[in-house]
Amino acid sequence: MTTRQPETTTLWRPTGPEELALVEASGWRAWPPRLPEQPIFYPVLNEDYAIRIARDWNVPASGVGYVTRFEVGTEFLRRYPVRRAGGETILELWVPAEELAEFNRHLVGEIQVVREYR
Repeated sequence: MTTRQPETTTLWRPTGPEELALVEASGWRAWPPRLPEQPIFYPVLNEDYAIRIARDWNVPASGVGYVTRFEVGTEFLRRYPVRRAGGETILELWVPAEELAEFNRHLVGEIQVVREYR
């Protein structure tokens, strides 16, 4: 008898060096708690959008921008409606900061760095 793996959804997150260091400290298994001025955690639904943010915002702000990729259980993600933050492909989820620990418990596998911009 084989155990069926839960269906997952691939998400991306552009990030700077400080947040990435905290992800690494978690063993690549969790996003760090939000700061008081960050009430929402914003993973994005496509790599292109994450690339634009990492390259165009994170690099000027901190000298380096990373694009990460990770998997989350699809059933769990249904609680977060997809938000359009601009054009047709500018799609993100809005996870309230107080739900981030639960969100992290639904990560499947490790958070991976897939691109780096300087």
